[in-house]
Amino acid sequence: MGRPRRHDQQTARVLLAKAEEIAEHEGLDALTLRHLADRAGTTTRAVYTVFGSKEALLVALGRRAFEILRASIEALPITDDAASDLVEAGVQVFRRFAVEHPSLFHLGVQRLLPDPGLASEFSGAAGAALEGLRARIERAAAAGLLGGRSVRDVTFEFHALCEGLAAVELRSLLTAGEEERIWRDALTALVRGYALGEIRPVG
Repeated sequence: MGRPRRHDQQTARVLLAKAEEIAEHEGLDALTLRHLADRAGTTTRAVYTVFGSKEALLVALGRRAFEILRASIEALPITDDAASDLVEAGVQVFRRFAVEHPSLFHLGVQRLLPDPGLASEFSGAAGAALEGLRARIERAAAAGLLGGRSVRDVTFEFHALCEGLAAVELRSLLTAGEEERIWRDALTALVRGYALGEIRPVG
């Protein structure tokens, strides 16, 4: 399926933005190449030239999701407070991404695809985005804030909490107007729990 050809990158960006709008407002079933061409004011042939198939378009959207996450976490300032920096990665990067790009969150992060196997096609972009989070967790580990837990475990636990909070917020189940505070409180509690060594198996 591969990436769009270089000389089509500008066209691809426009088409991906329109494809995201369709997925968000009309659902993935409505995201056909013909409908995308109509919305973008171009021809079906042009869409096929860039992507080749609907499956390749979905892969490109999944890749776009993680490219946004990677760029956002790389742009987030780093301070002397490793714990706060980790929490902000969740609140300012993951939450903002999910709220501003819900269709990409569902498609890329939650892998709600017609063919789940398509996710393997954007796994490289997903891994690159996860590296940004892992780097912040490594800083927390170096500061002695993980209570002996491995960076690998904390990376996936932190990501899982962010994904869960995003899914709940997108279902409008968090208290209106309190969403950011709830995220920050939950992530802060998790990070403080690591530092205190209070996260351990039950039983």
